[in-house]
Amino acid sequence: MSDRPSTAPAAPPGPAAGGDGPTAGQVAARRWRSSRGVLFAVLALVVVALGIAALRPSGSDQDLDPESARPGGTRALAEILKQRGNPVQVSRDAGDAAGKAGPGTVLVITRPERLTDRDIALLRGTRGDLLLVEPSRDVLAGLAPGVERASSSYEPVSEPGCAVRGAEIAGRVEFGRSDTYQLTGGASGGIGCYRSEDDLHRLVQVPAAGRTITVLGSAAPLTNERLRDEGNAALGMNLAGARAATVWLIPDMPAPGSGSEEESLGDLLPFGVKLLILQLIIAVVLVALWRARRLGPVVAEALPVIVRSAETVEGRARLYRAHRARGSAAEALRAGTRERLVPLLGLPRSAAQDPAAAREIVAAVAQRSTYDEAMVGAALYGPEPGDDGQLVGLTDLLDDLERQVRLS
Repeated sequence: MSDRPSTAPAAPPGPAAGGDGPTAGQVAARRWRSSRGVLFAVLALVVVALGIAALRPSGSDQDLDPESARPGGTRALAEILKQRGNPVQVSRDAGDAAGKAGPGTVLVITRPERLTDRDIALLRGTRGDLLLVEPSRDVLAGLAPGVERASSSYEPVSEPGCAVRGAEIAGRVEFGRSDTYQLTGGASGGIGCYRSEDDLHRLVQVPAAGRTITVLGSAAPLTNERLRDEGNAALGMNLAGARAATVWLIPDMPAPGSGSEEESLGDLLPFGVKLLILQLIIAVVLVALWRARRLGPVVAEALPVIVRSAETVEGRARLYRAHRARGSAAEALRAGTRERLVPLLGLPRSAAQDPAAAREIVAAVAQRSTYDEAMVGAALYGPEPGDDGQLVGLTDLLDDLERQVRLS
């Protein structure tokens, strides 16, 4: 026995022993690269959600109420009108407001979403001027024919740019978000003021049946909070106080089932929900572009192994044999033979797989070989071989047919 110590093969060093494994920093960097896209997307959604929360308009039942001193109320404008000798009569029912409105009054209609079809019909018969504040499509159709709501504008301040006396005196007005309108053929003599960036109007005025109808796309210039901004106070006084008296209609909520005006889905959706839908559309488009960019252009890569065609044919044949797929093998042989024969016969290549051309192919092959049409038809379009011997015989017959046609 030898005294030399036996040696065992040393174990390969692992990552902890200072081998070639990735370090903790490399793992962290790889995880960051794989997850940063998701993190950025989540961060963008959070930022947009905060923006929506900040832009979402706050509202209450006292908004545009001439008796409310809250920021959204209009008590300040009502008091200014009273001090200038223009009394303001507040009405909370359309029928009562229609009875008070006369030729020397301006009927200011706010919160039009609360009006029913019956209310609109009553107000249509009044004789005084009308000031419609943020009216819906149904109110426009019933009380301001020829004026259509087009879209929204977010330009905060705008110049009048029109010949409406009240707007010219007021000058620049701060609207904030505002509906915009367009005049159609039914608004003969209509005037549009305070154009938006898409050449639409925030304020329109049309004459109708001896009275003037004014449509204002934003209630902000009339509120207590915004009355001191720019020419808001002047515009409110000039519009609401254009006649000797003002009737201010802020209708109560209609009773359930009273048939309030039908509104479109866009009218019913809050402003914040519309922004959220827009945000989701933008996010989907950005993600689609990002994923498409990650794919990159098509790159041609060299095959790792070059396989000879003979080996491919042999491998496929073994698969057919292993599964006893004589019918599939015979059809593959016949299809290949037909593909090679039709150019030799002067026929189009599409005829090889066209059943309607079978009779023509069989007749042409029979004329150029020693076999009759029955034998040629059985070879090119016959039934499935019953055993391996018949499949071998079919192979030999097809080879002979092709050889004779090539030599003819």
